Amino acid sequence: MAPPLFPVSTNGQEAAPKSYYEQQRELLVTEIAQSLEVVLQNINKLNRSLEEVISVGNEFAPVESLWSHFENVMAKDPNEQTEGTQEGATEHEGETEVAEERK
Repeated sequence: MAPPLFPVSTNGQEAAPKSYYEQQRELLVTEIAQSLEVVLQNINKLNRSLEEVISVGNEFAPVESLWSHFENVMAKDPNEQTEGTQEGATEHEGETEVAEERK
């Protein structure tokens, strides 16, 4: 709503007419307030859309984990596994392990 451009009477007295600058300022302030309201509504829509996208993406997390595990298993070389166990045995030959008791 645009503010009145004519002097408004209060208690029988007429208010001083607003200058052109004040009228234009009030119009611009009103337009800015309306524009900010539209921006706020659009940001809320964007936020809801992003939440929906994230929830759909989260539904694929278990499937991604399963495929990642499958890929890691398939990528291992069977010869590498036997060599790794032999290397592990030679690395720990001179070391002694101390068992700690937990209370």
